[in-house]
Amino acid sequence: MSGRIPQTFSRRRALQGSLAVGLAATLPSMSIRAQQAPDAMNSRLSGNISPVHDPCAIRQGDTYYVFGTDLGGGAGSQIPWRFSKDLLNWEKGGYVFPDLPAWASEAVPGTGGIWAPDISYFSGLYMLYYACSTFGKNHSAIGLATNVTLDPKSPDFHWQDRGLVFKSETTDNFNAIDPNHVIDRQGRHFLAFGSFWGGLKMIELDPATGMPPVGNRSVYSLAKRPTDDPGLDAIEASFVIEREGYYYLFCSFDFCCRGADSNYYTVVGRSRSVTGPYGDRNRYDMIDGNGTIVLPYDSSSRWRGAGGASILRDTGQDYIVYHAYDARREGTPTLRIAPLVWSQDGWPTAIV
Repeated sequence: MSGRIPQTFSRRRALQGSLAVGLAATLPSMSIRAQQAPDAMNSRLSGNISPVHDPCAIRQGDTYYVFGTDLGGGAGSQIPWRFSKDLLNWEKGGYVFPDLPAWASEAVPGTGGIWAPDISYFSGLYMLYYACSTFGKNHSAIGLATNVTLDPKSPDFHWQDRGLVFKSETTDNFNAIDPNHVIDRQGRHFLAFGSFWGGLKMIELDPATGMPPVGNRSVYSLAKRPTDDPGLDAIEASFVIEREGYYYLFCSFDFCCRGADSNYYTVVGRSRSVTGPYGDRNRYDMIDGNGTIVLPYDSSSRWRGAGGASILRDTGQDYIVYHAYDARREGTPTLRIAPLVWSQDGWPTAIV
């Protein structure tokens, strides 16, 4: 979810968008491991799949759940969630909170809704990190809610808000939104986050609480978009996974939230360390604005601005779960899910 909406585009940025489409066209030619490629899914998605923005997905038992950004605002509509038995047919479930938590309104005056939740499971709890902010400002906050189950029919189903996790002030060079929880190979817990400003960042968490350790304000830099054009440092929506000795950082470049005029696209880089440095397939550093394209921008496509992505890891198959704006339906943000296949040298291609 974008934290800043610039008013102009530079010619350089426009050229970068064109380059993104050209590079993406080369991805299917990568050498893919000998495996039967999974079928594309997007044309078969049905049910309640819009409006969906910044989706994150998880499976409990035989049911998949997707959580997303609140687009409507108002009472009863904080963090909408949907469910499916097969990843294809989706039903509307409900909302995590009936109202914006009181602490969030106090911490970020003017915020009207919750953005970009992230769902994970550890220590016997489902951990839902979420963000509150206002457009154009980096005075933002990340909160945490927990539940022992995602099944609303269970007598144990209850979302407990744990309150403030981390925040940013206007004096900071980062923006505390778009959280993503990750556990490294040593069992340490981290939270990636960031939007515009100083780019994507990471902090360590106490695994016992899901909060930052007391007194530890260390902030790691993962990726950013250096630019001479103020307001065009467009990077956000980080998501980190570990695979075969590497950590992979997925994120969105350019701009969301403009309907069919959105030009989001999704890139990835990797590192041997969860805190970086991350590099693209050509080993160019993501801290310098680089990334290997996974979901390109295509202005001629029905589906524009593919981003806000998360990765669902399920029984040996990885999926990239994201939103795109439907140009045939007034730019409505819509749920999209694509299987990932991995090349022999360890880079993903989305089967869209």
